[in-house]
Amino acid sequence: MAVAIGGKVWFNTAMIQTITIVGDGAMGTVCGMMLCAKGLSVRMWGHDAGQLAQMAQRRENVRFLPGYTLPETLVLEPDDSRALADMDLVVSAVPCQFMRSVWTRLRPHLPPGVPIVSATKGIENKTLFRPTEILADLLGRDRSYAALSGPTIAEEIARGLPATATAASADEDLARQIQQIFNSEHFRVYTNADIIGVELCGALKNVIAIAAGTIDGIGGGDNAKAALLARGLAEIKRLGAAMGASEPTFYGLSGLGDLVTTCISPLGRNRTFGERIGKGMTTQEALAMTQGVVEGVATCSAVLELARRYRVEMPIAEAIGAVVVEGKSVQAAIHNLMSRRLRAE
Repeated sequence: MAVAIGGKVWFNTAMIQTITIVGDGAMGTVCGMMLCAKGLSVRMWGHDAGQLAQMAQRRENVRFLPGYTLPETLVLEPDDSRALADMDLVVSAVPCQFMRSVWTRLRPHLPPGVPIVSATKGIENKTLFRPTEILADLLGRDRSYAALSGPTIAEEIARGLPATATAASADEDLARQIQQIFNSEHFRVYTNADIIGVELCGALKNVIAIAAGTIDGIGGGDNAKAALLARGLAEIKRLGAAMGASEPTFYGLSGLGDLVTTCISPLGRNRTFGERIGKGMTTQEALAMTQGVVEGVATCSAVLELARRYRVEMPIAEAIGAVVVEGKSVQAAIHNLMSRRLRAE
């Protein structure tokens, strides 16, 4: 419920009952399933009206989350204005590189003061903005933003398997409200004030996951993957620290937790994409075989630009950039990493 005080719109997060999910991918869909199970009023918007119509007819997201029945109470709303009318919270679950175009379209219909929680993991190319920075840039800084992140593979959540996540926001009240809204018997939510670190970890782990997949693709073994995770986390930590993130975040759910899941799960798009690269596919061939967006591909270029800006050494990210963007062989990239100057850990 929004109220005007002294000319500024304030939002009472204790009154959150009606939620709009922007984005009809796997994560947006599973968020809708969880929130409907909590008895909340939930609408879902997607840019493709035909996709929403199919979901409404079949009560299933055949394209992005097949095999799971959508709750009858989940309203699939293709109309921009109706989707955003009279709601208390927005969940933004749009792939990072499409956020600006989607929210430019929806901005005229968004009521003032309504908080937004982002379930997106990535960094925007050119601007190098995190998801909540994109939202603030487009929608203004007079509303509260949060990020929901962690080891959250949508299919496992849809199956009711135990999972955890972090609700991060500079607005502690909003973080606690999101915690209460999403927390359930099978989905435990923690809070974190370090939204910079949480969003950076969510983006950077996808780049490391591509590297993990290439190791699987060439049959590089568990020793190599363990080393990759350890040194990959060191790279994430270096860049995050330079950008003002808090060190404990890197060892939490959105840091180490999400990194491990993304690097080992056969369900992860970034790891699977990397595995196909390791088996000899080109970037375009591997992308063509992937259902959904492989965020780590676009994020890699943004990460390397951030590393240059903050003068941070990120050899694994550089190696993946060379493989994915320049077509360098995986074996050559590994050789370069293994032959780097010796140093202390």
